[in-house]
Amino acid sequence: MGLATEALTGGFADPVFHAQSVFKLLMDGMARPGAIQTVAPDIAPPAPLGIAAGAIALTLCDHDTSVWLTSGLAKSAMPEWLGFHTGAPLTAEKADARFAFIEAGTALCSFGLFASGTQEYPDRSTTVVIELRELEGGRRLALMGPGIQSVVEIAPAGLPETFLRLWTENRALFPRGIDIVLTSGTRFVCLPRTTKITATEI
Repeated sequence: MGLATEALTGGFADPVFHAQSVFKLLMDGMARPGAIQTVAPDIAPPAPLGIAAGAIALTLCDHDTSVWLTSGLAKSAMPEWLGFHTGAPLTAEKADARFAFIEAGTALCSFGLFASGTQEYPDRSTTVVIELRELEGGRRLALMGPGIQSVVEIAPAGLPETFLRLWTENRALFPRGIDIVLTSGTRFVCLPRTTKITATEI
Protein backbone atom coordinates (compact mmCIF):
# COMPACT_ATOMS: atom_id res chain seq x y z
CA MET A 1 0.00 0.00 0.00
CA GLY A 2 1.42 3.39 -0.96
CA LEU A 3 1.82 6.21 1.52
CA ALA A 4 -1.00 8.17 -0.13
CA THR A 5 -3.45 5.26 0.11
CA GLU A 6 -2.38 4.48 3.65
CA ALA A 7 -3.05 8.07 4.70
CA LEU A 8 -6.59 8.08 3.30
CA THR A 9 -7.77 4.74 4.72
CA GLY A 10 -7.90 3.01 8.08
CA GLY A 11 -10.00 5.55 10.00
CA PHE A 12 -13.20 5.04 11.98
CA ALA A 13 -15.99 3.41 9.94
CA ASP A 14 -18.54 5.37 11.99
CA PRO A 15 -16.57 8.44 13.17
CA VAL A 16 -19.10 9.92 15.63
CA PHE A 17 -20.12 6.65 17.29
CA HIS A 18 -16.59 5.23 17.42
CA ALA A 19 -15.06 8.46 18.73
CA GLN A 20 -17.71 8.58 21.48
CA SER A 21 -17.00 4.97 22.49
CA VAL A 22 -13.22 5.54 22.67
CA PHE A 23 -13.70 8.85 24.54
CA LYS A 24 -15.84 7.04 27.13
CA LEU A 25 -13.08 4.43 27.56
CA LEU A 26 -10.50 7.21 28.01
CA MET A 27 -12.63 8.95 30.64
CA ASP A 28 -13.10 5.63 32.45
CA GLY A 29 -9.35 4.95 32.17
CA MET A 30 -8.44 8.34 33.65
CA ALA A 31 -10.93 7.79 36.49
CA ARG A 32 -9.50 4.30 37.16
CA PRO A 33 -5.72 4.49 36.65
CA GLY A 34 -4.10 1.15 35.88
CA ALA A 35 -7.28 -0.50 34.54
CA ILE A 36 -6.65 -1.98 31.08
CA GLN A 37 -9.13 -0.75 28.48
CA THR A 38 -9.71 -2.34 25.05
CA VAL A 39 -10.82 -0.31 22.03
CA ALA A 40 -13.45 -1.93 19.81
CA PRO A 41 -13.26 0.03 16.52
CA ASP A 42 -11.29 -1.87 13.89
CA ILE A 43 -8.99 0.77 12.43
CA ALA A 44 -5.68 0.55 10.58
CA PRO A 45 -3.32 3.36 11.57
CA PRO A 46 0.00 3.52 9.73
CA ALA A 47 2.81 1.38 11.17
CA PRO A 48 4.42 1.57 13.66
CA LEU A 49 1.37 3.02 15.47
CA GLY A 50 -0.94 0.49 17.14
CA ILE A 51 -4.73 0.38 16.98
CA ALA A 52 -5.37 1.85 20.46
CA ALA A 53 -2.94 4.75 19.89
CA GLY A 54 -4.52 5.40 16.50
CA ALA A 55 -8.04 5.33 17.95
CA ILE A 56 -7.00 7.80 20.66
CA ALA A 57 -5.52 10.09 17.99
CA LEU A 58 -8.74 9.96 15.95
CA THR A 59 -10.82 10.66 19.08
CA LEU A 60 -8.87 13.49 20.70
CA CYS A 61 -7.05 15.29 17.89
CA ASP A 62 -8.65 17.99 15.75
CA HIS A 63 -7.65 21.15 13.88
CA ASP A 64 -7.28 23.01 17.21
CA THR A 65 -4.88 20.49 18.81
CA SER A 66 -1.23 20.53 17.82
CA VAL A 67 0.48 17.15 17.81
CA TRP A 68 4.14 16.20 18.35
CA LEU A 69 5.44 12.96 16.81
CA THR A 70 8.71 11.13 17.38
CA SER A 71 10.99 11.09 14.34
CA GLY A 72 10.03 7.48 13.63
CA LEU A 73 6.33 8.37 13.42
CA ALA A 74 7.05 11.61 11.55
CA LYS A 75 8.79 9.58 8.81
CA SER A 76 5.83 7.19 8.49
CA ALA A 77 2.45 7.89 6.89
CA MET A 78 1.23 9.10 10.30
CA PRO A 79 1.44 12.88 9.57
CA GLU A 80 -0.69 12.47 6.41
CA TRP A 81 -3.07 10.02 8.10
CA LEU A 82 -3.56 12.32 11.08
CA GLY A 83 -3.97 15.35 8.84
CA PHE A 84 -6.53 13.65 6.59
CA HIS A 85 -8.65 12.12 9.37
CA THR A 86 -8.45 14.85 12.04
CA GLY A 87 -6.97 18.02 10.53
CA ALA A 88 -4.59 18.24 13.50
CA PRO A 89 -1.50 20.38 12.85
CA LEU A 90 1.93 18.99 13.70
CA THR A 91 4.42 20.89 15.84
CA ALA A 92 8.15 20.35 16.18
CA GLU A 93 8.03 21.93 19.66
CA LYS A 94 7.12 19.56 22.49
CA ALA A 95 6.04 22.51 24.65
CA ASP A 96 3.40 23.51 22.05
CA ALA A 97 1.83 20.06 21.76
CA ARG A 98 -1.54 19.11 23.24
CA PHE A 99 -0.86 15.48 22.31
CA ALA A 100 2.37 13.58 21.73
CA PHE A 101 2.80 10.09 20.27
CA ILE A 102 5.84 7.91 20.95
CA GLU A 103 6.32 4.55 19.23
CA ALA A 104 7.55 1.42 21.00
CA GLY A 105 11.25 1.24 21.77
CA THR A 106 11.87 4.99 21.69
CA ALA A 107 13.96 6.58 24.45
CA LEU A 108 11.92 8.95 26.62
CA CYS A 109 12.92 12.58 26.97
CA SER A 110 12.25 14.57 30.12
CA PHE A 111 8.49 15.01 30.51
CA GLY A 112 9.26 18.59 31.56
CA LEU A 113 9.93 19.43 27.90
CA PHE A 114 6.21 19.03 27.17
CA ALA A 115 3.55 21.58 28.12
CA SER A 116 2.70 21.16 31.80
CA GLY A 117 -0.11 23.73 31.90
CA THR A 118 -0.22 26.66 34.32
CA GLN A 119 -1.41 26.94 37.93
CA GLU A 120 -4.58 28.64 36.62
CA TYR A 121 -5.04 26.28 33.63
CA PRO A 122 -3.40 22.96 34.52
CA ASP A 123 -5.42 21.26 31.75
CA ARG A 124 -3.39 23.13 29.11
CA SER A 125 -0.81 20.40 29.18
CA THR A 126 0.37 17.64 26.87
CA THR A 127 -1.16 14.17 26.96
CA VAL A 128 1.61 11.76 25.98
CA VAL A 129 0.66 8.46 24.32
CA ILE A 130 3.44 5.87 24.63
CA GLU A 131 3.26 2.64 22.60
CA LEU A 132 4.76 -0.43 24.30
CA ARG A 133 5.41 -4.05 23.31
CA GLU A 134 2.93 -5.33 25.89
CA LEU A 135 0.93 -3.98 28.83
CA GLU A 136 1.72 -7.09 30.87
CA GLY A 137 4.77 -9.19 31.64
CA GLY A 138 7.20 -6.37 32.40
CA ARG A 139 8.53 -4.79 35.58
CA ARG A 140 5.80 -4.59 38.21
CA LEU A 141 4.74 -1.11 39.23
CA ALA A 142 2.44 -0.12 42.10
CA LEU A 143 -0.07 2.68 41.50
CA MET A 144 -1.69 4.73 44.27
CA GLY A 145 -3.85 7.85 44.27
CA PRO A 146 -7.32 9.10 43.26
CA GLY A 147 -9.50 6.47 41.58
CA ILE A 148 -7.54 3.61 43.17
CA GLN A 149 -8.98 1.90 46.25
CA SER A 150 -5.62 1.02 47.83
CA VAL A 151 -2.98 -0.16 45.37
CA VAL A 152 -3.21 -1.35 41.74
CA GLU A 153 -0.33 -3.17 40.08
CA ILE A 154 0.58 -2.95 36.41
CA ALA A 155 3.51 -4.58 34.62
CA PRO A 156 4.00 -2.88 31.24
CA ALA A 157 6.76 -4.42 29.11
CA GLY A 158 9.21 -2.10 27.39
CA LEU A 159 9.03 0.99 29.60
CA PRO A 160 12.50 2.56 29.74
CA GLU A 161 14.41 2.39 33.04
CA THR A 162 14.18 6.18 33.31
CA PHE A 163 10.37 6.18 33.44
CA LEU A 164 9.96 6.17 37.24
CA ARG A 165 12.38 9.08 37.74
CA LEU A 166 10.72 11.06 34.95
CA TRP A 167 7.28 10.36 36.42
CA THR A 168 8.36 11.43 39.93
CA GLU A 169 9.61 14.72 38.49
CA ASN A 170 6.27 15.13 36.70
CA ARG A 171 4.21 14.50 39.87
CA ALA A 172 6.20 17.16 41.71
CA LEU A 173 4.66 19.76 39.37
CA PHE A 174 1.06 19.02 40.46
CA PRO A 175 -1.51 20.45 39.69
CA ARG A 176 0.57 21.04 36.57
CA GLY A 177 2.13 18.15 34.67
CA ILE A 178 1.45 15.77 31.82
CA ASP A 179 -0.92 12.80 31.68
CA ILE A 180 0.20 9.56 30.03
CA VAL A 181 -1.59 6.80 28.15
CA LEU A 182 0.33 3.55 27.67
CA THR A 183 -0.87 1.59 24.63
CA SER A 184 -0.19 -1.80 23.08
CA GLY A 185 -2.19 -3.19 20.19
CA THR A 186 -5.89 -2.63 20.93
CA ARG A 187 -5.38 -1.98 24.66
CA PHE A 188 -4.41 1.00 26.78
CA VAL A 189 -3.85 2.10 30.39
CA CYS A 190 -4.19 5.69 31.64
CA LEU A 191 -1.75 7.29 34.08
CA PRO A 192 -3.11 10.69 35.13
CA ARG A 193 -0.66 13.07 36.80
CA THR A 194 -2.32 12.44 40.20
CA THR A 195 -1.10 8.83 40.24
CA LYS A 196 1.87 7.88 42.40
CA ILE A 197 3.96 5.14 40.78
CA THR A 198 6.60 3.06 42.57
CA ALA A 199 8.50 -0.10 41.68
CA THR A 200 7.27 -3.14 43.61
CA GLU A 201 9.64 -5.58 45.23
CA ILE A 202 9.64 -8.90 43.39
